Amino acid sequence: MTKKWKMLCSLLLIATLLLSACGGNNGKSEDEEAVDSSGNKVEEPTEITVAFPLYGSVPKDMALIQDAVNEVTLKRINTKVELLPINFSSWQQQMNLMLSSDEKLDLIGIVGTFTQFMSKNQLLPMDKLLNEQGQGILQALDPAYLEAGKVNNAIYAVPTLRDMATSYGISMRKDLVEKYKIDVDKINTLADLEEPLKAIKAGEPDLAPLLPPTFSSVVNALPTYDSLIDRIGVLMNRGDNLKVVDLFETEEYAQQLKLVRKWYEEGLILKDATTNKVNENELINSNRGFSTITVINPMSYANVSNSAGYPRVIKELLPAISMSSTLTNAMWGVPVTSKVPEKAMEFLNLMYTDKELVNILDWGIEGKHYVVKSDNIIDYPPGVNAQNSGYTLGYGWLFGNQFLSYVWNGNDPDIWKKVDEYNKSAYKSKALGFSFDPTPVKTEYANVSNVIGQYFLPLETGSVDPEKILPQFIDKLKTAGIDKVIAEKQKQLDKWAEDNK
Repeated sequence: MTKKWKMLCSLLLIATLLLSACGGNNGKSEDEEAVDSSGNKVEEPTEITVAFPLYGSVPKDMALIQDAVNEVTLKRINTKVELLPINFSSWQQQMNLMLSSDEKLDLIGIVGTFTQFMSKNQLLPMDKLLNEQGQGILQALDPAYLEAGKVNNAIYAVPTLRDMATSYGISMRKDLVEKYKIDVDKINTLADLEEPLKAIKAGEPDLAPLLPPTFSSVVNALPTYDSLIDRIGVLMNRGDNLKVVDLFETEEYAQQLKLVRKWYEEGLILKDATTNKVNENELINSNRGFSTITVINPMSYANVSNSAGYPRVIKELLPAISMSSTLTNAMWGVPVTSKVPEKAMEFLNLMYTDKELVNILDWGIEGKHYVVKSDNIIDYPPGVNAQNSGYTLGYGWLFGNQFLSYVWNGNDPDIWKKVDEYNKSAYKSKALGFSFDPTPVKTEYANVSNVIGQYFLPLETGSVDPEKILPQFIDKLKTAGIDKVIAEKQKQLDKWAEDNK
């Protein structure tokens, strides 16, 4: 072989190796998109992060739930979802941190009040998204319910579909009600609880007779007013008029504080109520408490009888009312930092339309966390119960359209029909649908919110003397600018009322 021929062979070999290397992607350039077996373009799934508050610890099977959710979302909308449950004790702080540092966050479950997000301009207007990717939401929700998420004629959050009205009352351990022969029919007001609580204190000294709802209070849990979502200016007498007043200066508020202070000093209220982070129902079920103030709806009576732990007796103290705060108690919003708001809305739309997705989020994985008994009724699988199940979140009220949820065994099979009737028959505040925009007074609003956050729990759980502390509270609210906020709220409410005649 000549020297020239050897060189030619070497060059051909190098060329062949180079062609083989280039052909390692099956003949496609790096810029070409992947295709399936039929030659159709395959798009990479969009990734979204969905955050929501959690009252308690993260369920041990949360990762499995996320996988099951993704099986649905990858098929339906080619989207991969990261579920991000955050304990309520650090929820607001974590949200502020994520939103200010531009961390990935695409959908927020809002529990309590969305005005906290609005005052910081943290939510996107959703009207265009709803019209283009959220038609299922628009079809599921009564237009009147959408009004609660409006600020300046734009929708910034949508309520979940559930009980859209609320009754309030007391939930008590049934065994102790029977043991101490408590006459439930005689309990009609907050003050009527005193004798039953004293009976429990005397007979069960290791139990806290009354547990305020976690991160709330005895007073706040029994509102005789329309809070106008945030209690910074309210409508007294269950919203039967449109006069905005400062709740914290009313005689009714002062008298309620005196009562709970008396109970606290007598040992009738949980001693560490201001710092307790354990859900009140967990405390009752672990034999550390007797009763709690609770919201009531048509599901409540079955839920307390079939809950883990001790069966309950509940008694209504305030009849059903529908207020904007009821609607805004559970909502969803798209943060301004989302890079893929359209995909976030597509996922949110599934929560209002897709029965499979709703029941994964509500109850878990069929066969592992629940089994279908008949039609729409489910129960635990053999060997599984509330104590050992890896997923007992029970947040049907948060995950979109609860009317798509299975009914748990022991509950009324027609419960969703009855909830719908309950919603329609409830007393409606004259301000139902009104939402306050704090932007014109955002500095005062933030300052007032901080003052309330500092004072309301100690005062409303009886932990401090209202004779001394209430005047300080009122003075600090004045200094923070509560009168200016109330004046702005009255102005907006008057305009809303005129526009909605």
